Amino acid sequence: MHIFPQILTSTRYLLIAAGLILKSFTPYAQPAPRGDCFEKAALNGMLTEEGYRRCERYVQDWLAYADPVSKLIPRNLDRDTDLWNANDCAADNYPFMVLTSFFTNRDRFDGRMKEMLRNERRLTSRVRSLPDEYSFSKKGFVHDEISMGRVIFGTAEYAKDGLMPLTEWLGPSPWSDRMIEMLEDLRGYITVADDPKFSITVKTEVNGELLQVLSRVFWMTGKREYLDWAVKIGDHFLLGDGYPLKSVNNLRLRDHGCELISGLCELYATLHYTDRQKKETYREPLYRLLDHVLTYGRNEDGLFYNAINPLTNEVLDKNVSDSWGYNLNGYYTVFLVDGTERYREAVTRLFGNLNKYRNHDWESGSADGYADAIESALNLYNRIPDQRVADWIDSEIRVMWSMQDSSYRENARRWIGSSVIEGWHGDGNFARTTIMYNLWKSKGTYVYPLAGGMKLGGEMEGSSLCLVLEAPAADWTGKLYFDKARHSESMKMPLDWPRINQFPEWFTVNRGKKYRISDDKGRLIREATGENLLEGIALSLKAGERKKMVVTPL
Repeated sequence: MHIFPQILTSTRYLLIAAGLILKSFTPYAQPAPRGDCFEKAALNGMLTEEGYRRCERYVQDWLAYADPVSKLIPRNLDRDTDLWNANDCAADNYPFMVLTSFFTNRDRFDGRMKEMLRNERRLTSRVRSLPDEYSFSKKGFVHDEISMGRVIFGTAEYAKDGLMPLTEWLGPSPWSDRMIEMLEDLRGYITVADDPKFSITVKTEVNGELLQVLSRVFWMTGKREYLDWAVKIGDHFLLGDGYPLKSVNNLRLRDHGCELISGLCELYATLHYTDRQKKETYREPLYRLLDHVLTYGRNEDGLFYNAINPLTNEVLDKNVSDSWGYNLNGYYTVFLVDGTERYREAVTRLFGNLNKYRNHDWESGSADGYADAIESALNLYNRIPDQRVADWIDSEIRVMWSMQDSSYRENARRWIGSSVIEGWHGDGNFARTTIMYNLWKSKGTYVYPLAGGMKLGGEMEGSSLCLVLEAPAADWTGKLYFDKARHSESMKMPLDWPRINQFPEWFTVNRGKKYRISDDKGRLIREATGENLLEGIALSLKAGERKKMVVTPL
């Protein structure tokens, strides 16, 4: 089924859960939510409609440039058009075509997206399952020789930036299978990525990515060997020769470097639940590193510089990092397990100054800088709600979206009039962050099929979720789905610490609990189990019809 069908079944309004018709009224009622709850939900629905529409158009226009034989997308559209690689195409762009398709076009999700995965695995795997750069014109590898550094870097990027975010949302899938397959083969070639031929940046980035992936895959699978591998990396950077405060003269606090701090913190949190003795050996060097970065790596507003030299404390790049939340994810994780208040205060201090950075040029005019900065805010706002931050996110998403209409970058002006954002692999991050934003505005709910003009918004009032659905200009029949506690159900994690490229949880349902579904007057429609809500509530709406409902855990 394609998104935005123009003709849908015409029928009277039905609300069905688990195959049962929900009656529109019963005598049992509770106090109705405040009207502003539904007003905010309706406004949120307008935003989610625009967000998914923009994502869908991005996918359609980018896929027009895919290689017709392999179906794979090129690295960029203005250069490297004959090249597919793991660290850009597969890590940054393709995964968010997959995720967009999950929400907007399941036929494409199950068809073209899975075909691209199968072709990628078949055509680009070079060292067992590990991918290497592929040429469309040669119908083979770009390079005659195998460079393990190139292969390792591409694999780590693909796993952390691409396959792990898909796994965070989808749970077990062909994409998580691909990630684990690559990890299994990768450990036959490296433990710690410390080859002298690697730059300092590559060493910190690759090892930071592995720390994040290994810590999460350990929880997903329960296999101790993944944690043991992560500990070897942790030992190198916290207890051994790789300690950043004595071995690194360029510590990047933005992407392509900031992965190390958050990766070490994820490992530290994992050890909190699995090996307290080992965790204690990490505490002092980790705290010393974190405190050093707080002292020398931030500006007066609490934002991180792009890079510092931790050996001399010199600021190497005074521009502020668009990935500030990627670092603060780690600090807040340590706060969660240890209660170290100064690491929480690092977040709240920045929150207090964030509105100084409206319309800020995060990354030389690129939408990608906005994508990372907005994700930074969303992930931490989920943990520490702050209206100033919510206002900032709403403001800056408009700026990012405007770049799809007319890029600020001179070399991307050719895409005006299309839905390509800037014509490079970073365009995928536009969709990634837009989907995160949409899930905030719908509180994790979504509908399928997502017909053009369909609006769904959510707003919390206490423990209750107010929802407003508005049908497009044609009758609509489909299902309303709810989110679950993915960190525990899918990822098997003991705690939902903030993670790079995760999709925060807002309103989650428990399979075994009961929920009250009522209308906007507080009148009971029916009770349903969490299992019913996760399987989806069947709905039919007449053209243009607006429906309000409240879901309350019992």
